[in-house]
Amino acid sequence: MLAGVTLPCPCGYRGDPRRECRCLSTQVQNYRSRISGPLLDRIDIHIEAPSVRYQDLSSVKRGESSAVIRARVAEARRIQQERFRGHRRVTCNAGMGAKEVQSHAPVSAQAHDLLKMAMTDMNFSARAHDRVIKVARTIADMAGAEVIGPEHITEAIQYRSLDRNLWV
Repeated sequence: MLAGVTLPCPCGYRGDPRRECRCLSTQVQNYRSRISGPLLDRIDIHIEAPSVRYQDLSSVKRGESSAVIRARVAEARRIQQERFRGHRRVTCNAGMGAKEVQSHAPVSAQAHDLLKMAMTDMNFSARAHDRVIKVARTIADMAGAEVIGPEHITEAIQYRSLDRNLWV
């Protein structure tokens, strides 16, 4: 597993609602171009993580417990292990090749239309297309869905923030 972090721009404040970015568009473009497109294509999930306000950090309101999340993840992993039983080299959705994506990741007609629109509007590569489907398959597994629906594709597309042309 690869995990990496980068700032949104050289000063680090682009998109921050409380601080103003000092960078010129050309500086941001040059900064972001240091990460190549082919490298980004090979990363399944890339998201923006905005700064957290103190009120949110100190809140007593709790989210979903780790135990509940762990149980959902374990169930999704069990589904994947069952799906790929008998496959020698594939053990989870991330390991699927193009052939496995076609046979093990059925996409509903609505989700297919949504993905087609995203491919065109966001100029996704063929590799990004397969990555979106693999992530959507995992999201569908977490939800207990047999077929990838539009909600799964939408969420998977949201995890491709560095592919979006809206950045600069």
